[in-house]
Amino acid sequence: MLQIDFWYEFASTYSYPAAMRIEDAAKARGVGVRWRPFLLGPIFFDQGWCNSPFNIYPAKGRYMWRDLERICGSLGLPFARPDPFPQNSLTAARLALAVDEAERPAFTRAVYAAQFGERRQIAGKETLAAILAKLQLEPDAHFARASSDAIKMRLKEETDEARRLGVFGTPAFVVGDELFWGNDRLEAALDWAAKRG
Repeated sequence: MLQIDFWYEFASTYSYPAAMRIEDAAKARGVGVRWRPFLLGPIFFDQGWCNSPFNIYPAKGRYMWRDLERICGSLGLPFARPDPFPQNSLTAARLALAVDEAERPAFTRAVYAAQFGERRQIAGKETLAAILAKLQLEPDAHFARASSDAIKMRLKEETDEARRLGVFGTPAFVVGDELFWGNDRLEAALDWAAKRG
């Protein structure tokens, strides 16, 4: 089965609806999904940004929040604008790499739902520990693994790989050498993968 790489950053607004619908959309086309968490901050820094472009450009930010509200409404997803935005996603990203690959989709969806559906804080341990426990994943063991040098290095390597592939924002979908950017390009990416499967 051909796979699509789903690159996402937990602070990314449009990655929320993408994460919630990618598996069903991929399954319908016979395409597998590889979930690739990374940090967008270093890539933004490469572009000269020290903040989200949605904060740097207020008109763009106002549009994005209304657009995301519409998208979530059309998908039946709860939406609650997080405060602050963006949230520090470092611990969540490390945990996503620390859980088993088979558990990563459920963990990822739960983090997005907590942040963008319930306005919960994902920077600290409380929300993330509750998510792990609800998924029957032992919190202490996973936090310990997430803080290991191996996971820290892996997250750096994933971020470097995203940079090498030309990922400049999220969600991003990579099929072979083809890069698709944005929640609204998910179907195009999956169709591209399906035709080459």
